[in-house]
Amino acid sequence: MVTLYGELENMLYEINEKALKLESEGKKIIRLNLGDPDMDTPPEIVEAAYASMKAGKTKYSSSYGEKKLREKIAEVHGVKAENVVITPGSKFAVFATMFLTLKNGGNVIIPTPYWTAYDLIAKSVGAKTKLLRTEMEDDWEINIDQLEKLVDENTKMIILNNPNNPTSKAMDTETLEYIVELADRKKITILSDEVYAAISFNKTKSILDYDSEHKHIVSNGFSKTFTMTGWRIGYLIGNKMFIDNITKLNQITFNNVPVFIQDAALKGLELHQKIASAIKAKYKERADMATTKLSAAGFKFTKPDAPFYVFPKLDDLDSERFTLDLLDKGVAVAPGTSFGDYREHFRISLTAPNDQIEVGLDKICEAAT
Repeated sequence: MVTLYGELENMLYEINEKALKLESEGKKIIRLNLGDPDMDTPPEIVEAAYASMKAGKTKYSSSYGEKKLREKIAEVHGVKAENVVITPGSKFAVFATMFLTLKNGGNVIIPTPYWTAYDLIAKSVGAKTKLLRTEMEDDWEINIDQLEKLVDENTKMIILNNPNNPTSKAMDTETLEYIVELADRKKITILSDEVYAAISFNKTKSILDYDSEHKHIVSNGFSKTFTMTGWRIGYLIGNKMFIDNITKLNQITFNNVPVFIQDAALKGLELHQKIASAIKAKYKERADMATTKLSAAGFKFTKPDAPFYVFPKLDDLDSERFTLDLLDKGVAVAPGTSFGDYREHFRISLTAPNDQIEVGLDKICEAAT
């Protein structure tokens, strides 16, 4: 039997299922294990979807996505509408890109720690993964020499997640510039997942800043910036041939993201500055709280550059055992082994109400003593 999930990767889902089971039994669990914002979708976005439905926008539509939404996304990113295609969430955008690029084999280089889905998708389409380990002690910086050594004649893709999940670390300009140069020289496609960039605490460079010819691909979405995780709408930016090919895949799978959801996303972009500023301020407050408490308890970590995560380390910690024990105390977090070989780390998602986060952090600190 073929399985998509390795034992270590399963822990992420095992923790979530156990948390759900405990909640069904009446136990109160502080959920700091998933990157699902606790805040409601802004009412203007909800009202835009409702108005769109009432106007009868519930039919089939273009598999490229609605023209007005694509034009607005293009305006935000400084590209043309022909370089944009709408997808049902950024996860499908990542899957579709990897499916089309890697379905005939080859390998993909993924820096770790990483979002689990990259590795699982690569394996599901028959590609090989080459993991490039980074370390907290090096500020999670990608070692350029190590990256170049991993490249061979079968390398088709490099995946970047900027800012990163689970570390919330943004890539420095010099490193990003070099990776683009290397990829161009070796004719390798970069998939840059920039879903956290718009709400980064500091300005984060996009791969688009170094890629005027659209040799590479940007994946992004509305889930994090606009607290629209359940709406399932994302997008890809690339050259026209790539966008056309993604559209053909859309046509034989889901056809189109519902138009009323696209209208809601358009409203979000129209209010982008207001919404993003409020979300950044809220998560900066939470990140500062986490930084203060975790530092006082002796945890090591890099200060978050973006929402929603902190990836602390404690020497000699078995994060899987720690995570399971912590769940019994009413707090759910994710073990570091779910993001690569990081057994001494665990991930905290600051996606619960402030009072719950404060209690959860206190319990985490108590459990570590």
